[in-house]
Amino acid sequence: MKILVVEDDREAASWLEKGLVEEGHVVDLAANGTDGLELGREQTHDVIIMDRMMPGMDGLEVVKTLRGEDITTPVLILSALGEVDDKVLGLRAGGDDYLAKPYAFTELLARVETLRRRQDATPHATKLKVADLEIDLLARTATRAGEDILLQPREFKLLEYLMRNAGSVVTRTMLLENVWNYHFDPQTNVIDVHISRLRAKVDKEFGEPLLHTVRGAGYSIRAGRS
Repeated sequence: MKILVVEDDREAASWLEKGLVEEGHVVDLAANGTDGLELGREQTHDVIIMDRMMPGMDGLEVVKTLRGEDITTPVLILSALGEVDDKVLGLRAGGDDYLAKPYAFTELLARVETLRRRQDATPHATKLKVADLEIDLLARTATRAGEDILLQPREFKLLEYLMRNAGSVVTRTMLLENVWNYHFDPQTNVIDVHISRLRAKVDKEFGEPLLHTVRGAGYSIRAGRS
C-alpha cells in the first residue's frame, strides 16, 4: 500500500514510517496539515493516517476539506482525545476510523489493512493498466502492447493484486494472504514458481521489464528498470 502519514511530531512520524515500511508499504510524510492537504489532494494514496491535533490546520479540517473536494481516500484519525464525543466528531468530519493514543502499532496496522479491504470492496474501474500492460477484470483477460497474454486463474489473480498495488512493494506475506489465502507461510516455493511463470509471460517477449524483485522485501510491478 501507499500510505500518507500526516503527523507534526517528528519522532512519532519517524516511528510510524519505520514500522509501515518494514511491513512493505510505501510512505509519504507530511509534517503539518497544509502539506498533508496538498499531498492528500494527489489521490494516489490507499490510506491516510491523520493526526488530529496539529498547529495551524488541524487534522479534522484537513479531512473536511478533502471530503468537500470529493476525495474519498480512507482516513484513519489518530488523537490523544479518546472520549466518545471526540471520536464522533472525527467520524462526522469524514474520517473512516479513529484510534486513540497511545496505541499498539499492531492495532494501527490492522485498522489500516481493514480500511484498505473496505476500499477494495467498493466498485473499481473494470480495467487496470501499468505502462502497456492492461488487464480487464470483467473479461479476465490480459494484454501487453496489444498482444494477448494467456494466464491461468492463479496467475491472473497474482497479476491483479500486483497491479492494484502498482509502484508499491508487495511482500511474500501479502501475496500469501491475498492471492493464496494462507495466513501462515507453508514453506514452499509456490510464490517463486508463479512469479517466474508470470514474468515469462508479461516481460520475456517485451523490451521493458515491469515485474521487479525487490531484494529482501518482495515484488513490485512498475514501469522503469530496477
